[in-house]
Amino acid sequence: MAEAVFHPPRRKRRVFESYEAPFPVDVGGKDFRLCQAEIINNNVIVRNPEDIEQLYNKGYFGKGILSRSRPVFSISDPLLVAKWKGINTNMPIITSQKYQRRVQWAKSVLREQGLDDCSITKILESYTRAQGLPFSRGDGAGDSPQTGDGCTRGGPKAGNAEVSRKPAGTEGAQSAEGQNGGSQEGGEAALDAGSGSRQQEQENSREMAEGSSHRDLCGCEVKQSPEQRAWEGLDSRECAPEYVLVQEEEEGNSCPEDDSTHAQENLVKKEVLVCRKNPFRIFEYLQLSLEEAFFLVYALGCLSIYYGEEPLSIVKLWEVFSEVKPDFKTTYMAYHYFRGKGWVPKVGLKYGTDLLLYRKGPPFYHASYSVIAELVDDNFEGSLRRPLSWMSLSGLNRTTANASKELMLCYLIRPSDMTAEEMATPECMKRIKVQELIVTRWVSSRERSEQDEF
Repeated sequence: MAEAVFHPPRRKRRVFESYEAPFPVDVGGKDFRLCQAEIINNNVIVRNPEDIEQLYNKGYFGKGILSRSRPVFSISDPLLVAKWKGINTNMPIITSQKYQRRVQWAKSVLREQGLDDCSITKILESYTRAQGLPFSRGDGAGDSPQTGDGCTRGGPKAGNAEVSRKPAGTEGAQSAEGQNGGSQEGGEAALDAGSGSRQQEQENSREMAEGSSHRDLCGCEVKQSPEQRAWEGLDSRECAPEYVLVQEEEEGNSCPEDDSTHAQENLVKKEVLVCRKNPFRIFEYLQLSLEEAFFLVYALGCLSIYYGEEPLSIVKLWEVFSEVKPDFKTTYMAYHYFRGKGWVPKVGLKYGTDLLLYRKGPPFYHASYSVIAELVDDNFEGSLRRPLSWMSLSGLNRTTANASKELMLCYLIRPSDMTAEEMATPECMKRIKVQELIVTRWVSSRERSEQDEF
């Protein structure tokens, strides 16, 4: 039998993040945070943005429902952030194409509410017009928005990139006009042209004039002046996605005093960042696999899973997950084993296996192994979950090799005297033994040449 050789994992070329602690726990207990999730349609969902950041950054648990892996749908593109690194703001930076796509989504929602195209156009124009640019607080001059019609230059080259801004005093009036028939509704659509829009417009205008109590974008009731109201809630994490920075192109004349016929040749396209309201706000949640969710509850103790309003115990979760996924016990034992060995297991469905093993995490390395887990007895006998023929094994090995991975068979060996009552609780893993087997292709000519060298 050929001896298995460990191949170092392939490092990814472009990495935009740094490696943090491997698990969302703290030795001293100071930064420990108990996250919360809920079961919806047999899926474990995390809604709180702070919990999402905590779970994914420390261990790469879960997947964003709107992203490939990391939940970055509502976060700026790293390339745009690097390009506009001189802009001190915590608002997402998106492209003009992505912003126009959200405008079209908002337009379709308004059409479903029975509005005509003329009313929809007026609502969207008033709602998506350019706003003043707020800066994140705590950066010196960026503690308060600057006024004036000037531009703050940023980006890689001075003169080639500008940030479009308007006076802060006019932003409050613009936000009031943007509420004509449009308001935030349940985190689904940012615009709602209901029957009570006119009454709400009158109430908002009265509050703007009197400086009375006002509900900000998060629904919190505050009392402030008209100038302060324009910038209320922009530094809050929950309110920041309400305003986005859109990278747009505008044509400008590099020589405005030149009146010759070659003036059109001097036109250059300048990229600007324009602060606009998000016409269609979409919340991205973190979806945990059943193995990841149970590991966070059972092994780390940093997650509490609710069904309705009732938190579920560990034994109850073991029972519920086993009903939802019949082979959950087998796949979780393998997941728990490899997590304990320092690997980052992810779902291997796209390669026809149970797990994919990453070193450190998906942002840094490609997966090294595709794992198939099987639960057997002491004699390596039992009802296999997926019995492999030579043809299916060859095809699976070829698929794995083409993706620069290795196929691993993980056998979970249980004692022959283990009863079903013991398997009903996760304590059965204390008696489980694990044996890995790497499947490789044997090439006769290569093996013969290696023997001849000796």
